[in-house]
Amino acid sequence: MAPRASIPDSRPRSRWAAGLPAVTAEKIVDQALILTETHGLDNWTVRQLATAIEAYPTVVYHHVGDREAVVNAVLDRVVGMLPVPPTALPWRDWFRVLLSGLRGVLRRYPGVARRLAAHGPGVERAAPIIDRGVTLLQEAGFGKESVLAYNVLLSTACQLVAIEDDRERSPELRAKMSELYAQSRTREDLPGLAAMGAFVEEVSGQPDQLAGFYASFYDYAVERTLDGIAARLEQIRSR
Repeated sequence: MAPRASIPDSRPRSRWAAGLPAVTAEKIVDQALILTETHGLDNWTVRQLATAIEAYPTVVYHHVGDREAVVNAVLDRVVGMLPVPPTALPWRDWFRVLLSGLRGVLRRYPGVARRLAAHGPGVERAAPIIDRGVTLLQEAGFGKESVLAYNVLLSTACQLVAIEDDRERSPELRAKMSELYAQSRTREDLPGLAAMGAFVEEVSGQPDQLAGFYASFYDYAVERTLDGIAARLEQIRSR
């Protein structure tokens, strides 16, 4: 069999020759952040990321690492967006400001809240936030429970945002469950369930109110969690 003729490779041998900008770790994370905002943290691959930067997957591995390394870089970038409260605030006000801003940032990047709730923010930009939060609780008198109190506050907030992310991805299921609850509003034998049904029907029937419901519910949950932590502090002080 005659040997096949070799075909000259006319492809540019560098990004510069192809007229493409140089790839850097920062640009890779920029694109990963865009993919996360558009599709969610768990719904893009290294291959898709490589396509977005017009490079091969090996370029991602070379500059940043595997997918987990890229995810950690995304988490670090998102945590860096959190508005850090003024240092001088009392502990409750400090956490109220932190958690109030947290929802807006995490809702922009679906999947990040669930990751933070499940595994914590093991990234460099979280260090000052953790340090200040735990220190404030120690100074307030929580003692050995300071770390527990901090984790309760942050994990509760992240879980609430994660639930909101999940609900947004399943509008049909959300509508079905709302309808089922609303049907229970006339259950005289189960007055608590009937109250739930009436509430769901009222909220669902007012688009303006429904649009702001999750934000209001988040604020309510944060305040009640802070109430519980404050009540625990009183118990610790009264020992």
